[in-house]
Amino acid sequence: MADVARLAGVSGQTVSRVANGRQNVDAATRARVQDAMRQLGYRPNGAARALRSGEFRSIGVIVFELSTFGTTRTLDAIAAAATARGYSVNLRPVLEVGQRAVTDAFDRLSEQAVDGVVVLNEAHVLDDVQLPTGLPVVVVDASVHYGYPMVDADQNQGARLATEHLLALGHETVWHLGGPWRSFAAERRQQSWEQTLIEHGRPVPPVLHGDWSSTSGYEVGCQLAANADVTAVFVANDQMALGLLRAMHECGRAVPDDVSVVGFDDMEESAHFWPPLTTVRQTFAEIGRRSVDTLIAELRTDEPPPASIAVPTELVLRLSTAPPRQRRD
Repeated sequence: MADVARLAGVSGQTVSRVANGRQNVDAATRARVQDAMRQLGYRPNGAARALRSGEFRSIGVIVFELSTFGTTRTLDAIAAAATARGYSVNLRPVLEVGQRAVTDAFDRLSEQAVDGVVVLNEAHVLDDVQLPTGLPVVVVDASVHYGYPMVDADQNQGARLATEHLLALGHETVWHLGGPWRSFAAERRQQSWEQTLIEHGRPVPPVLHGDWSSTSGYEVGCQLAANADVTAVFVANDQMALGLLRAMHECGRAVPDDVSVVGFDDMEESAHFWPPLTTVRQTFAEIGRRSVDTLIAELRTDEPPPASIAVPTELVLRLSTAPPRQRRD
């Protein structure tokens, strides 16, 4: 630090302020100090800073499924939000479900000096697991019974928007291609779809389930395409909707002339499906930001955090939905 101060022509105290991210240094001086740090290869001692401030400026993330679109996008959003707040991210995948695996993940993160933990729990993997105490925790995509702050997209709102859109077009009912049974998100979307149909006095068709993949969407889509009563389908994610669109095409059911389709997620490719997919947009960047902000608020205030934060969803209208053929005729 003394070498940096001499090269930059400032005091050691000024170097300390820059190294610790303090704002009471003018821009020109800060740039000069940072340039000196780069020239000398100086790196602030994170352990020493943590001892002084009580913070490691590091967030642990425990994730159970890395393969799903929602999980990867949420993880990316958390990393971006943490970086913007000056925190690093320490990722800990849990490949086995159970108390021992979860406790081990928390222990490893504690050893690596994190300030708190975000748990990405896309499925029912924590139902019989007690999360260890001692670290602030925020859970993303879970039920609220864990007793920790929970952040997620408003799944109920999104499914209602999709279902009511199709009903408003004149479809007698809406079929549902749901996600896997173990998924919280799939469960809430299905429940909201069913409740919306009941509230509107419409019949509730049997649910067919996929595994989030386009392959499963294609396989279920072939079953739905063979049923002439199917004129509208709400699909629990865009990847399965892609497979369903192919199945409808191959079976001679035109979208949207014969069957209207709504997805969920608004992945970037959805606007380039054929036809472009009407879908429910989840704002993953906002979910990541709210998760990180909630965790940091736990660290820095004594006030209890909100029990549940539901990030609003939005219906994105494209060309895969239309009134049923008899209404157009």
